[in-house]
Amino acid sequence: QVQLVESGGGLVQAGGSLRLSCAASGRTFSGYTMGWFRQAPGKEREFVAAISWGGGSTYYTDSVKGRFTISRDNAKNTVYLQMNSLKPEDTAVYYCAADAARTAQRMGVSSGIQNWGKGTLVTVSS
Repeated sequence: QVQLVESGGGLVQAGGSLRLSCAASGRTFSGYTMGWFRQAPGKEREFVAAISWGGGSTYYTDSVKGRFTISRDNAKNTVYLQMNSLKPEDTAVYYCAADAARTAQRMGVSSGIQNWGKGTLVTVSS
């Protein structure tokens, strides 16, 4: 198991940018596929983006393609989500997740993922 802590959320105007960070603790961070998910009040959790353990493969949900970029720095045990051109519908609590077995594309199916952060709130105003 790996421990995850998200940061970087806040209030931003539509069209603005934020960068979320997910700091991981553990000896095998580089071996984990990492993903970002989000959940708005009253709605189900939604997959956002994922990156393979080596960083060579990424996968995004259609609604954020071209606006969000996921990256990782294994030397710093950190995964990032750069969010540009933010829209009010991006407002949600964003969660970081880790899985040692599945591919980046497979992270789109969140069932069974056991390693989650506590979340960071992103609010986009009109």
